[in-house]
Amino acid sequence: MRDFDPRRVGALECRAWVTYYRHEWAKLLLASVGLVRAGFRLRWFRVPYGAWLVLRANQLWAPPVDNDPAGARRCMERFYRLVARDSGESLDTSEAARREVNWWRAHRAVQRGPGADRDRERVELVEALTDLYSYVYGDEREAVRPAAALRAGAMDVSDQWVAEGCDLDSPLVAQERELLVRSYAALLSVVHRQSS
Repeated sequence: MRDFDPRRVGALECRAWVTYYRHEWAKLLLASVGLVRAGFRLRWFRVPYGAWLVLRANQLWAPPVDNDPAGARRCMERFYRLVARDSGESLDTSEAARREVNWWRAHRAVQRGPGADRDRERVELVEALTDLYSYVYGDEREAVRPAAALRAGAMDVSDQWVAEGCDLDSPLVAQERELLVRSYAALLSVVHRQSS
């Protein structure tokens, strides 16, 4: 979990976001299989179940109205149990899932909010991502904040892509991917330093 290829993880996450917003659930499952393996290093026999949990959590979260945050958290708690088991990290999986879904909530506020508090909501999103990274990797908040800010920047680009109609040929997809790669490179440099 502390040794991953930022280019691969960033590209897979970009593919996952694209398929999520296009509601291409089978393609999202395939992206999740790669992401779970590349980003969390689950053992091969746990990868399909882990990817299904991530997909199911996203499906429960996806509806803008009447979604199921509690169901999404339950799926992510099961997912983080797999991560803890395979990584040897001591995680309160309920807390990890709460922090995961909290950044989803913060992003939705930025994405769908009225816009009057956009700057404050964006700060809350970066803080929610920082909370997740700090907790899951056991690192100082200030050390992981740059990775969180880059990932939030990728979300801004993704939101623009969604607003413009989810065109697969849009140059915004490449821009989003590059920001995600940079985010994971920043995270990797911190978690490698911390684990040394």
